[in-house]
Amino acid sequence: MAKKEILILNSVQIQQKIDRMAYQILEDCFEEKQIVIAGIANRGYVLAKRLKAVLENISKIKIELIEITLNKDSDHLEAEVDISVNKCKNKTIILVDDVLNSGRTLVYGLAVFLNIPTKKIRTAVLIDRSHKLFPVSTDFAGYTISTVTQEHVSVRFSTKKSEEAVYLS
Repeated sequence: MAKKEILILNSVQIQQKIDRMAYQILEDCFEEKQIVIAGIANRGYVLAKRLKAVLENISKIKIELIEITLNKDSDHLEAEVDISVNKCKNKTIILVDDVLNSGRTLVYGLAVFLNIPTKKIRTAVLIDRSHKLFPVSTDFAGYTISTVTQEHVSVRFSTKKSEEAVYLS
């Protein structure tokens, strides 16, 4: 028997959460002239692009967008970035992923920036499940939900915004 999916957020609600997160980021970085938004591939990068688009509409902050590709199955850090990490020196970095579950992915994403000086590093996730096993917290969360560890949260981004949704199964 297939597990039933429960709709958590529809496409309109997803956009509302992204808009609110962008305003929170702007409030946190209002004195900055430039920030870096680092999205964790794949859905974290999609969310990062969406946050960047909203921030560009509501502020004059210059935004550098980078994509971090992690080997999430590895027991140690294996990461690639699409531009040099040195471009992030002395800047504010917003690390973005779609769902925070154990915190492992965010910790690996943060580790990419450990060898360079930064102004500050913030984290942003669309869904925070509160099952942290690693010492990481979210600075900007679209939606926080309490689940059991056996449940799965899936974020579905699409080129057709009407098809976007977040489900619990």
